Amino acid sequence: MEIAALEIDKTALILKLLGDKTRLTMVKILDHHDCCVCEFVGIFAMSQPAISQHLRKLKDAGVVGETRRGQWIFYSLNKESEYYHLVQNLLSHLPSQDAKLAELEEQGLRISCE
Repeated sequence: MEIAALEIDKTALILKLLGDKTRLTMVKILDHHDCCVCEFVGIFAMSQPAISQHLRKLKDAGVVGETRRGQWIFYSLNKESEYYHLVQNLLSHLPSQDAKLAELEEQGLRISCE
């Protein structure tokens, strides 16, 4: 399968978004786990509006997608994005962030919105 060449401007935007430690960590977590805003609030100890702003930027760039489950919205890595392979390659060089989710579970906060 041949991968199409990416646009420089859009690639620079994606890399700039992922240059933020919080967004990069979010995307690494979303690589293996769907999460809702409330889980990220617990993981990062940030306000819901701040988390939502990070997710909006990632969604607007097409890096993440959202799925509604009842009244809740869950975010996941957008595997349909033309930039998915670039993001996936970058994420493959990063350590797992599963410990952050395990810590959230231990605190009884994993998927606290359901």
